[in-house]
Amino acid sequence: MTDFLPPALILVAAAILIGPLRGHLRSAVVLAAPLLTLWAIWQVPDGVVTTAPFLDYVIEPVEGSPLRRWFATIFALMAFVGGLFAFRQARWYELAAAYAYAAGAVGVSFAGDLITLFLFWEVMALFSTVIVWSGGTPAARAAGVRYAIMHLFGGIILKVGIEGVVVHTGSIDIQPMMATNFDTWLILIGILINAAAPPVSAWLADAYPESSPTGSVFLSAFTTKTAVLALILLFPGESILIWIGLYMIMYGIIYALLENDARRILAYSIVNQVGFMVCAIGIGTQMAINGAAAHAFAHIIYKALLFMSAGVVVYRTGKSKCTDLGGLFRTMPLTCICGIVGALSISSFPLTSGFTTKTLISQAAIDEQMLIVYFLLTAASAGVFLHAGIKFPWFVFFQKDSGLRPKDAPWNMAAAMVFFAALCLFMGLFPETFYPLLPYPVEYEPYSAGKVLFYLQLLLFSGLAFFLLLPMMRRTLTISLDFDWFWRVFLFRAGQSLVIGAGKVREEVATALLAGLSQLRETARRYLGASDPDARRGVFASAWAIGTTAGWVAVLLTVYVLVYFT
Repeated sequence: MTDFLPPALILVAAAILIGPLRGHLRSAVVLAAPLLTLWAIWQVPDGVVTTAPFLDYVIEPVEGSPLRRWFATIFALMAFVGGLFAFRQARWYELAAAYAYAAGAVGVSFAGDLITLFLFWEVMALFSTVIVWSGGTPAARAAGVRYAIMHLFGGIILKVGIEGVVVHTGSIDIQPMMATNFDTWLILIGILINAAAPPVSAWLADAYPESSPTGSVFLSAFTTKTAVLALILLFPGESILIWIGLYMIMYGIIYALLENDARRILAYSIVNQVGFMVCAIGIGTQMAINGAAAHAFAHIIYKALLFMSAGVVVYRTGKSKCTDLGGLFRTMPLTCICGIVGALSISSFPLTSGFTTKTLISQAAIDEQMLIVYFLLTAASAGVFLHAGIKFPWFVFFQKDSGLRPKDAPWNMAAAMVFFAALCLFMGLFPETFYPLLPYPVEYEPYSAGKVLFYLQLLLFSGLAFFLLLPMMRRTLTISLDFDWFWRVFLFRAGQSLVIGAGKVREEVATALLAGLSQLRETARRYLGASDPDARRGVFASAWAIGTTAGWVAVLLTVYVLVYFT
């Protein structure tokens, strides 16, 4: 049944056309294809609408539901705004890869079976690697290789888990499961690798900051959020996700506070924010799932806005370290204001999108009487305000005067930032406009007096703590070791040691063999004689008299006869 073609094919076609087209035609494709995809997304009805035979199975490339449309919508919207931000500055192959990457995310959103999900999952891994390489520096190429290896590893784990489920259940349908056996554990681990869950999260902070100023905007949106969608579809209510999510939150906060590079701060912040969503999926109630979906939607917008702000700074100055920046608000006021809006949104400041989405997750924890989880989420909100709400805009746009006087953003970059900044404020001011689009009915009022006052006090005291401890917050040119040290340094050095040790063992064995052969040669020369005719012959090489030889033969025969008859 092919009643409805996958909306992702529109973005695939756009990715193919971007290369050969030039000028205004390319710009038209870049801007029109995501909008056409968005229209197609909202034509998809609930239920399976497209099937196709594959081997002995029937795959379902398009299955609609409110949750799937919700994620596909933000992916298409992100492709449009990212294309607007990048189309005048990015290289054509980076744009083509970005649209193929977005097509993979939309394809995952509507995948009704595990096979289709895996195929689009790998499409994303392939083209996101190309985006990292498009950074064009030796560091970007090296980071892209590490990124590809990690996602290849995660894809293999996911594939083996899917094969195990198919073999043991005979079903390829996407449906809720629990991590109770080897197969489902592999699927969960494969998804968590894409979600950047520690200890396999360092690929994100390693690769994203090395991409181009435009490429990092696309990278911030799709991989981790498709992993969130996959967790909602496959593992809602899996309790271990609560603690994994909380660990991701605290891990992201600590490393972001230690970081000096502006885009690396934002990269660690992605891990932190995805942790909120993973925790909500672990809670698993309708309120929590709504919170995870809403926060993923808002997160893509404000995180892209933050990466756009940082990307403009990198594009105009060529610098990304906080120690090299400061005072840019003087000549980049629009970029500064948009960055502040994104920073307030990620910090869940009232009247911004983060407040109306993240508080859904906290409310879900309260509803289930998970007080420890609630207090940890609350403390984490203060930590987010420290590293992303204040640290990023303060060190990039304010603090000391770096002496840099770059121009503000080009018009297309400015338009993209203003659009997403307006969405952050709109979702914060009018949450009732998007709550009905969430997967489940919402009975929640975010703007109660007590809640607003509580969050204002929390965030303002966090800000006070930041400025009181400002000397400790200033970064230096240091390196923060992460879990990737074990495979980038420890395993590398261990491998080098094994190679060196094997070489030494080989030399020792070769020396011993040569010595043994020399000794054997001397022994043979002693008993069998020398090749030199003037040398004294050995006992076995000497010429014996006939009588002596006959005597020895008789003795040996006598001994043999005695032994035989005995």
